Amino acid sequence: MSHGKVLLKVLMAGTVFLLCSCVQMPRSSHSTALGWKDLLEDDLSNCAFKPGSWTLENGVLMRQGGGDIWTRESYDDFVLDLEFKVAEGTNSGVFFRTADIKDPVQTGIEMQVYDSFGKERPEKYDCGAIYDCLEPKVNAAKPAGQWNRATILAKGSKISIVMNGKQIVDMDLNGWPEAHKNPDGTPNKFNTAYKDMGRQGVFGFQDHGKPVWYRNIKVKRLD
Repeated sequence: MSHGKVLLKVLMAGTVFLLCSCVQMPRSSHSTALGWKDLLEDDLSNCAFKPGSWTLENGVLMRQGGGDIWTRESYDDFVLDLEFKVAEGTNSGVFFRTADIKDPVQTGIEMQVYDSFGKERPEKYDCGAIYDCLEPKVNAAKPAGQWNRATILAKGSKISIVMNGKQIVDMDLNGWPEAHKNPDGTPNKFNTAYKDMGRQGVFGFQDHGKPVWYRNIKVKRLD
C-alpha cells in the first residue's frame, strides 16, 4: 500500500484510524486515554514567548503582536490536530521539529498559514504548503474569517497534511537531498537539505504582523 494513499495506521486502543485522502480523525478520538493532550496549558506556562504577545482566552490562541510563541517541550513523531482562522492578508505558520527558536526558518519545518482562499493553483508559500519546499495538492483554504482544520502527521521522513477533509501534502523528506533545491528543480532558501533536517524539536506559531487565531490544538506522540 503506497504512502500516497495511506501514510500511517495509528493504533489507538485497538482502533485503527487512517490519516489518508479526504479523512480526518473524529473529534471524539481525542481522548487522553488514547494519548492525546492539549498542546498548550491554559495559562501558556509551557510556552516561551514575549509577555503579552499572545493570549489564550476561551480556548482560542490569539496573536497580539511582538513575536512567535514556542512550546518548551520537544516532539519527534506526532499527530497535531488544530483549527486556525486568518484575517484578510494574514501570513502566519505552524512550525514543528524546530531545533533553534532563534532561527526557526533554517532549523524547523513550517506549514504555511496564509490568506490564499480562491487561488486556483497554490504555490509553495500558500496555505497548507510546506513553506518554500512543497505546494499543496489542492487549495483547501477557506475564506478569511472562517475556521480551517488541519491535521499534520510526522513520522520519520514522512510528512502528511490533511486540511478541511482533503489531503494536501504527502511528503518524504528524503526526496529533498540538496540544500537550496527542490525535487522539481526550483530553488528554496534552506541551507540544510530537508532530508537532513532534525527529526525532533518544538512547535511554534508564527507572528508575521497580521491577526491569526488557533484553537482545539491537540497533539499525540507516535511510537
